[in-house]
Amino acid sequence: MADWKKNTLHTLHIEGYTAEGMGVARLEGRVVFIPGTIRGEDWKVRLLKVNKNVAWGRGEQLLTPAPARIQPDCPLFGRCGGCQFRHMTYEEELQAKTQRVRDALSRLGGVEIDLPTATGAAQPQRYRNKVQLPVALEKRGLAIGYYRARSHDVLDAPDCLLQPQAVTWLRGAFKGWMEDCSVPAYDETRGTGLIRHFYVRTNQAGQALCCVVAREGKLPRTEQLISRLQQACPGLVGVVLNVNPKDTNVILGSEYRTLWGQDFLEEELCGMIFRLSVPSFFQINQPQTQRLYAQALDFAALDGTETVLDLYCGIGTISLALAQKAGQVIGAEIVPQAIEDAKENAARNGVTNARFFCGDAGEVARHLAEEGVRPQVICVDPPRKGLAAGVPPPSAQMEPERIVYVSCDPATLARDVKIFGELGYRLAEVRCFDLFPRTAHIETAALLLRE
Repeated sequence: MADWKKNTLHTLHIEGYTAEGMGVARLEGRVVFIPGTIRGEDWKVRLLKVNKNVAWGRGEQLLTPAPARIQPDCPLFGRCGGCQFRHMTYEEELQAKTQRVRDALSRLGGVEIDLPTATGAAQPQRYRNKVQLPVALEKRGLAIGYYRARSHDVLDAPDCLLQPQAVTWLRGAFKGWMEDCSVPAYDETRGTGLIRHFYVRTNQAGQALCCVVAREGKLPRTEQLISRLQQACPGLVGVVLNVNPKDTNVILGSEYRTLWGQDFLEEELCGMIFRLSVPSFFQINQPQTQRLYAQALDFAALDGTETVLDLYCGIGTISLALAQKAGQVIGAEIVPQAIEDAKENAARNGVTNARFFCGDAGEVARHLAEEGVRPQVICVDPPRKGLAAGVPPPSAQMEPERIVYVSCDPATLARDVKIFGELGYRLAEVRCFDLFPRTAHIETAALLLRE
């Protein structure tokens, strides 16, 4: 009988991965999670936290390395909470993510389905078009970077391989301004200081929009800040101040002030131009998003006559893509500013067959069902928590032939697939797309058909 206690050492074989990217091993039937390990490896593992049937451990000696093991290319890997897969080949990462979706659908959704390997990114480095960098005064000085895994300690990160080079330049200029001008970082424990986050949004054209998130509505030596940011990035189009005085983990406050230039970026997606303000939701990997949305359109199988309902429509990206091939599209989103952006994006792209409602997805669906609206296709793209409980029943009540589900979390996708199965819809096809290389996240497009 193995010693199931904290600090004991065991030789373990890694069988697979958790949803968070940790390796999974078993010790006499009980599960052990070990970060930084790869399927097929043997390790000497020290147990760090032990529950009745589950433990967390640290790999202390690699006995048998996997062929997929590589040297991590980031000095912060293992400390930063951003990446989980920099110690393995990209091919192994895609296999791990595909298996995660397959396991969730089987275990939580109760369905077995043929699932091709996730579609990988042509460029798994420097793909993100948005970053929100926390700012803090740590023991070693001013830190602008990323949270240490499972903490609010900020790791100073002069560069990040997930971010475009422009972010590196702008972050360096911003940190220099804070240090040279003695601008204090926000202290979340005391509620003092000024600067909370440094936000950068970029586009495929090489432009950048910066936002400084501060506790108060005035910055010192603003002209010097703008000058430094302009010199660091020739593609800079604007600098915005966001004011967030609240003691909260929510990053952005409600007040915005444009310090210089414009308060938006424009980005092309699916042949259309979208205007992105600081709070606008937009997928962070534009090339992969185009592939994901192309799959969603393929699943919708539109012939130009259909009414399509797009729930959780955000700023209208999927809605407007669908509108190019549908008779009419109805979009719903609970965030008022996103709906305004969606309407503006429709007008900007000459889309006249799309209309948008601001409201809870479930309430909008129920209201439309009661009105007798009968869309042939319903598209949903919910947040990680999946569909609200009030969404599936009225959606099924409208009897669409197809439901296209775009998901950013396999577990909630599987849960909702099971719910729709009880409402008369079967899962027909699933495809995975890696929008977040080197992290544990995976996007999925699923097609459900009415029985």
